[in-house]
Amino acid sequence: MRVLALDLGSKRVGVAISDATAHVASPRSTILRSGDREKEHREVLQLIDDEGVDLVVVGLPLNMDGSRGPAARAAEAEAADLARLLSVPVQLVDERLTTVSADRILQARGARVPARRKVVDQTAAAVLLQAWLDGEAGARARADGRPAMGGGSVTG
Repeated sequence: MRVLALDLGSKRVGVAISDATAHVASPRSTILRSGDREKEHREVLQLIDDEGVDLVVVGLPLNMDGSRGPAARAAEAEAADLARLLSVPVQLVDERLTTVSADRILQARGARVPARRKVVDQTAAAVLLQAWLDGEAGARARADGRPAMGGGSVTG
């Protein structure tokens, strides 16, 4: 089972993917926001087809107190749009502090600011995906051999 993670931002979408056993997440790419949401979603669809993805997890940027602000509502709306387009399930996942964690990882590796900017979004997606894979939902999906929900649905 392969899982794709999306870290939705206003300027970029970070993409990460799991290995075939759904145990290890790796940064995959960054989709630059062009203002053409349909084109961006077609890029996601192409990645799903190319990589044989069974599930998409989308970062939900909750406020630190767990409430939903404008960014979380925008992510929920985009995840719903993706769920209507894709043939695989879409699941929302709390992404608080993933970008901070990603930036710290890149700093620890000695990456300078310009280099970090190029990969921080895909690294944040990998942090998000690895947390999901290591958690209960990932373990449950691996045990079942398939995602827990049906295609085209959005769960949070």
